[in-house]
Amino acid sequence: MDLCEESSRFVSFSGANLRNLSSSSSAFFSANQSPFFSPRSPPCQIPTRSDIPCDFTKKVVDSLASNSGIPPPESPLNVRFPVSDVSSVPPPPTSSHFWKFDHVSSSTGIARNTLSCYGNEYVRHKEKQKKLGRIHSTSHTQTSTSLSSHRLRRYDVYMGFHGRKPLLLRFLNWLRAELEAQGLSCFVTDRARCRNSRKHGIVERAMDACSFGVIILTWKSFKNPYTIEELLFFSDKKNLVPVYFDLGPDDCLVRDIVERRGETWEKNGGELWLLYGGLEKEWKDAISALSRIDEWKLEARDGNWRDCILRVVTLLALRLGRRSVVDRMTKWKEKAEKDEFPFPRNENFIGRKKELSELEFMLFGNVSGDTERDYFELKARHKRKNVTIGWGRSSSVEERRKERQMESRRRKGKETVVWKESEKDIEMQSIEFPWTKHEAPKPKSGTRHGRRRRSIKVVYGKGIACVSGESGIGKTELLLEFAYRFHQRYKMVLWVGGESRYIRQNYLNIWPFLEVDVGVESGFEKSRIKSFEEQEESAVARVRKELMRNIPFLVVIDNLESEKDWWDRKLIMDLLPRFGGEAHILISTCLPRVMNLEPLKLSHLSGVEAMSLMQGTTKDYPVAEIDALQVIEEKLGRLTLGIAIVGAILSELPINPSRLLDTINRMLLRDLTWSGRETHSLRKHNFLLQLFEVCFSIFDHVGGPRSLATRMVLASGWFAPASIPISLLSLAARKIPKKHHHTRLWKKFLCSLTCGFTSSQVRKSEEEASSMLLRFNIARSCTKDGQIQFNELIKLYVRKRGVTGVAQATVQAVISRGSISQHSEHIWAACFLLFGFGTDPIVVELKVSELLFLVKEVILPLAIRTFIMFSRCSTALELLRLCTNALEAADQVFVTPVEKWLDKSLCWKPIQTNAQLNPCLWQELALSRATVLETRAKLMLRGGQFDIGDDLIRKAIFIRTSICGEDHPDTISARETLSKVTRLLAIVQIHTSP
Repeated sequence: MDLCEESSRFVSFSGANLRNLSSSSSAFFSANQSPFFSPRSPPCQIPTRSDIPCDFTKKVVDSLASNSGIPPPESPLNVRFPVSDVSSVPPPPTSSHFWKFDHVSSSTGIARNTLSCYGNEYVRHKEKQKKLGRIHSTSHTQTSTSLSSHRLRRYDVYMGFHGRKPLLLRFLNWLRAELEAQGLSCFVTDRARCRNSRKHGIVERAMDACSFGVIILTWKSFKNPYTIEELLFFSDKKNLVPVYFDLGPDDCLVRDIVERRGETWEKNGGELWLLYGGLEKEWKDAISALSRIDEWKLEARDGNWRDCILRVVTLLALRLGRRSVVDRMTKWKEKAEKDEFPFPRNENFIGRKKELSELEFMLFGNVSGDTERDYFELKARHKRKNVTIGWGRSSSVEERRKERQMESRRRKGKETVVWKESEKDIEMQSIEFPWTKHEAPKPKSGTRHGRRRRSIKVVYGKGIACVSGESGIGKTELLLEFAYRFHQRYKMVLWVGGESRYIRQNYLNIWPFLEVDVGVESGFEKSRIKSFEEQEESAVARVRKELMRNIPFLVVIDNLESEKDWWDRKLIMDLLPRFGGEAHILISTCLPRVMNLEPLKLSHLSGVEAMSLMQGTTKDYPVAEIDALQVIEEKLGRLTLGIAIVGAILSELPINPSRLLDTINRMLLRDLTWSGRETHSLRKHNFLLQLFEVCFSIFDHVGGPRSLATRMVLASGWFAPASIPISLLSLAARKIPKKHHHTRLWKKFLCSLTCGFTSSQVRKSEEEASSMLLRFNIARSCTKDGQIQFNELIKLYVRKRGVTGVAQATVQAVISRGSISQHSEHIWAACFLLFGFGTDPIVVELKVSELLFLVKEVILPLAIRTFIMFSRCSTALELLRLCTNALEAADQVFVTPVEKWLDKSLCWKPIQTNAQLNPCLWQELALSRATVLETRAKLMLRGGQFDIGDDLIRKAIFIRTSICGEDHPDTISARETLSKVTRLLAIVQIHTSP
């Protein structure tokens, strides 16, 4: 099933996120009324168990069941509708939602599911089965009769499990969602939680109707009588698919379990059939059946969840004849292996064990089974009763009623913290103001003193973590290491650059991995035209919906610069999926706080770890040199970036630490102008800047004056904060002008003749220069071939260094060699330098011929691609508006009178313009402006701004008529566009007139 088609069927249902299933998996059959199973839902609202009295529900269901022997068709246990009538189904719960199972059990007066309860209930259930003739030998006949009379639906996969461990539930949730996404219908249940014979009968009929039985096996499964029964049942039918969770086939041997051999069974083994009053022979036969299954060796251990789930889906699809599913999964796996991570794993990663464990706790919560660890703590903002994260307060009647109840509890002194979740918001409601010792509430009238001042912490659900620290301390390395360690727990790691100008585009760039379309829509919806803002929000919502499904993704937002988008000042929170779901959010930032989250403050490496990083494993320094290393560490501010560069210098060059320290101290810095908030990190790290200059001196010593490596670093400062192709970076470096421009003509001629013969040497020099940058840790390698990336501190310093002509050279290289589909970030960076977005100054100015090439080959394709493919309407239109201004400024220069030395001659007119001197270039400039105006007018139609479009297209027609004439094809095309605009404008005026 195409995920794009699935995502288009998301609907709102009872204030919660619900999702339609595919045509082949649109009905899920629940045996125990838990939200983990997905029944078909009618268009009307189905009341939940919390809305119906337990006794009333029990009487109605029992009366219906006694008449028919099966659950009534209208009950939530067995709701069946044609595929076209399916409205939506509730998603399976995350691990944090499984506490509802206990609530359901306790509300019906049923005891907790201890082993003794299992045993007694299992014996009673088996006795009742014998009375009704529904043991294994006759189950098929009875089921056939039921199927013929009631047409029980057939499922592709039956999934049985036992246990409530959060990681087990997360794995099962993912497996079921992945099967469903690929069009395989599932029936999922933990039979130990079925509390009466009617529900057991439902499950047994579903078991017999399924094509395959997938049984999730843990060490607890062998103590569960229903798992043993499922193993026997499906092994007899030759369709058993065992999935070992934190176990292996070699661990599941009868002798080892009974005799308590091995680490797993030393505490959990023994004669397990006695725990539930079962038969020894049946138990041993079930365990022995596992050893006879050779083709299904599926192990789900902590480091291979993704591989195991993909293999389960692939094998089941093959057995069921779904070849298209296999091809689709194979292509997706190849794409993930190629593009999942931006950087290779750092094999020399040191320390950060505590931070990695804390991040795991924040995201996964209950990793040890302790339910109190399902949440992590954050501090509430001062003087706010409700701390809202996201999409505004909900206005539903039910939530207002709950708020009044919470207010009543507050007045009674019962302080509680409640997690609220609705369609529009997620918020934590704390019941008192977090007063601090500096902020006291005003005392009530008639009272002498106010309430006791204290501060509280607000508890939030898991699924999001934020790492905060200064630039160069190692935040990206920490996030990268975490992603590599735990990537198997997610379907994919989605890496998003967090720079404020690029974050929205980077976020939308993940659409190929989610298989969702973020392109602009037609703009018409029931005779209403969507505005640009609505279309942009719709594109973001489509990505968010995919991330809010039950398939886990890890979204890493690296180097988040601001809580607001640079373009429209909207909160970055609007991009993110709802917290508490299967998708996890991991953020790194220099900000002290993000979205009210209390971040993990990343501290410096310990002294031992820093020494190990600088010293390496090959050198053994005396005490004096160790002291010099400690001095270097302190002067660097203990930044991991500087420590890594020092370690690289010591390993690459025959120099000792004391001499390196002296060299750095003697290195002079240029007079730099410090302004702006971003330069604060540079001002306090002068020693680090001196270290950068030492590296530049090393590069110049190896490669000669103005070495290519040094110039590549200088050019990198003007590229976008993304990986840079080495060929593009090298071209920009070669375009940097030299200090002395006097070059003999014969040298230029010789260079032009030999340029074809030196291409191999150019490539060799590029490789050598980039290799040097990587060896000295000035740049880092990327997973994309032929690309490298630089730390933002280095890029900021080389921009402040202010070498003349570097920005111009970078823009020219990007314009001439950049690809819109592959290097769009760098093309946008060039546009920022050319047009001066917002309050930015224009840094680079182009010649008219270069500007014409830029508009035709770069600006127009980039704007159309941004508008159509990514629905970034306002951004594309702003680019075209600034481009129009640049063309108008160039045209103004052309029509301004100029004076030349030839004007003094009697043969020339005293005043001329550039347009008269170069009429062809002026006409091309005017026609280019007309093309941009027409493009803007056509795009305005997509957002219903017909009046602006009318004005723009009339200007374009005037230009083309003046230059090309009335009958030119371009003029005729523009007039057709004007007719369309006029017609739509008239329709709008008719509908809006009173």
